[in-house]
Amino acid sequence: MLDFDFLCGRETPSVAGIINPGAEGFQKLFFGQEEIAIPVHSTVEAACAAHPTADVFINFASYRSAAASSNLALKQPTIRVVAIIAEGVPESDTKELIAYARSNNKVVIGPATVGGIQAGAFKIGDTAGTIDNIIQCKLYRPGSVGFVSKSGGMSNELYNTIARVTDGIYEGIAIGGDVFPGSTLSDHVLRFNNIPQIKMIVVLGELGGRDEYSLVEALKAGKINKPVCAWVSGTCARLFKSEVQFGHAGAKSGGEMESAQAKNQALADAGAIVPTSYESFETSIKETFAKLAEEGKISPVKEVTPPQIPEDLNSAIKSGKVRAPTHIISTISDDRGEEPCYAGVPMSSIVEKGMGVGDVISLLWFKRSLPRYCTQFIEICIMLCADHGPCVSGAHNTIVTARAGKDLVSSLVSGLLTIGPRFGGAIDDAARYFKDAYDRKLSPYEFVESMKKKGIRVPGIGHRIKRGDNRDKRVELLQLFARTNFPSTKYMEYAVEVETYTLSKANNLVMNVDGAIGTLFLDLLAGSGMFTKQEIDEIVGIGYLNGLFVLARSIGLIGHTFDQKRLKQPLYRHPWEDVLYTK
Repeated sequence: MLDFDFLCGRETPSVAGIINPGAEGFQKLFFGQEEIAIPVHSTVEAACAAHPTADVFINFASYRSAAASSNLALKQPTIRVVAIIAEGVPESDTKELIAYARSNNKVVIGPATVGGIQAGAFKIGDTAGTIDNIIQCKLYRPGSVGFVSKSGGMSNELYNTIARVTDGIYEGIAIGGDVFPGSTLSDHVLRFNNIPQIKMIVVLGELGGRDEYSLVEALKAGKINKPVCAWVSGTCARLFKSEVQFGHAGAKSGGEMESAQAKNQALADAGAIVPTSYESFETSIKETFAKLAEEGKISPVKEVTPPQIPEDLNSAIKSGKVRAPTHIISTISDDRGEEPCYAGVPMSSIVEKGMGVGDVISLLWFKRSLPRYCTQFIEICIMLCADHGPCVSGAHNTIVTARAGKDLVSSLVSGLLTIGPRFGGAIDDAARYFKDAYDRKLSPYEFVESMKKKGIRVPGIGHRIKRGDNRDKRVELLQLFARTNFPSTKYMEYAVEVETYTLSKANNLVMNVDGAIGTLFLDLLAGSGMFTKQEIDEIVGIGYLNGLFVLARSIGLIGHTFDQKRLKQPLYRHPWEDVLYTK
C-alpha cells in the first residue's frame, strides 16, 4: 500500500496507523526511499481517536475475529468504510454487519475481498497484485472506467485488460465471493454513476446468487445513464452433469435464474453491453470506450511517468544486483538451517551422541570437539567452582540484592560484578604468569623473586584459610584427575615446585584453586595436541579461563538468589557493631 502511495506521487502515506491488539509503539516501513514510523495502537478506539481523519478500516484479522473487530470499527463515528479480507466469516455475522452498516450509512467491502483501488490515489489491501502489474495496468494515475467484480484474482486480470483498450480505471472494487457480500455489484455501479470522472462502467459477475438482478432492475429503472459492459462468468457450469461449486462460496448455481447464461441474458435485455463470451469481453470494452471518445465524452488522459520504487536490499542482494557488508561475524553457531549448529555440529547430533556441558563448551568456546578427558575436566572445574559459601563477596552481593526484592538477573549480575583480580579472576593471570615463567625456564626461586621485585603477588598462590598442612580439597581433586588422565602435566608440576618454594616462606602461600585450574588448563591445551602455540597464547590472553569461573559461579549465585527468595528473607541491613566508625 505504501509503495502504491509513492508510485502515485503522494506526499504523505495513506496508512495512518496500525492496530495490533496488545501492542503499542511504532512500525518502521519504507515510503519510497524514506523510512517512516507508523503508529501502532492496541485498540480500535485508540486508533480512531488518534487519527480522526482516517475513515477506512482494513481488517486483516482471521475469520475467527474479523466479525467482532469489524463490528467495533463500524461503531466508531470516524469510520465510513470497512474492508474485510478474511474468508470463512460466518454468514450470520456478515448479515449483522451488513444490517448495521446500511442502517448507519456505512459501507462494508467483503468478506473474502482483496480490497479496492482508486487509481492514482490509494489502494485497500492486496488488490491489483504486484507493483509491476500495477504499473502495467496504469493504476498510478486515474482513468475513466469504473470497475466492480466479485473475484479479486479476476479483478487483477480485468485491470490489465481495461488498461490495454481504454485509458484505464478510475476506481476498482472486488466485493468478495461470499454468499452475502457486504456491498453488492449494483451498490458500486450506482455509486460510479454519480462520479463525474467515471465515463463507463465494467462489471464482472459470476454464477450463483441473484446479486446481478439488482443491477438489472437499476438499469431498467433508468438509474444508470453511463454505458455498462458486463459479463457473468460460469457459463461452463452447464457442461457438468451435476451441480458444481466453484472457488467462491457464492459461486454455486441454485437454479436456472442463478446460472451465468440467465444473468447475462437479463443484463443484455436491460441495456447492458454483454458479449457472447469472456474472450470477446475485451472487444466490447474497447468498442464502448472508442465510441465515447468519438463522441467527445472522454478527454485524453495525460500520461505521466511513475517514479521508480527503490528495490529492497534483501531482494536486490538475492538477485545479485548489489552486495552489502554484514554487521556481525559469528563462527561458533549457525541457526539458519532446520536446527541450530554448534561449531558445525547439529543439535540433534549433540543429543544423540550423549554429549555433556563440557562438550558444548568445547564447541562454543574452542570451536572443536575436545577429547573426553578434556571435557570431563571442564565439567569438574564447573562443579568445584559452582559455589564457595555465602560469605565470599560474590555470594554476599547476590544475597543482599535478592533480599532487596530485585529479580534473578539483577541479583546474579550484582554477584558477578565482584569477580576480578581479587575474587575468582586470577585464573587467567595464573595461567599467563606460570606459562611465561615455565617457557622461559625460570626456576621457582627466579620466578617468585622476580615477581616480588615487580611488586606483583604470584597469582594462584595464597589462601585466606587454607595452609600447607590443610590443603584445598578442590586443588587435590583436580591434580589427581590430571595426573591420572592428562598426557602431560608439566605446567601443573612446575606450579607445585613454585608452591614448595613459597611454603618455605609462609604456611598460607599454598596453591589455590585459581592456580590449579590455570596451570592445568595450560596442560590441557598443550597436551591435547589440538592447539597451536599462538592459539594457546590467544586463549589465555582473551580471558577464556576466567570465563570458566564466571560460568561455574553463576550456578551458585543463582542458587543463593532462589534460596533467599524461598526463605522470604527481609531487606538486609549491616549491623552497627560490625562497622568501625571513625573520624
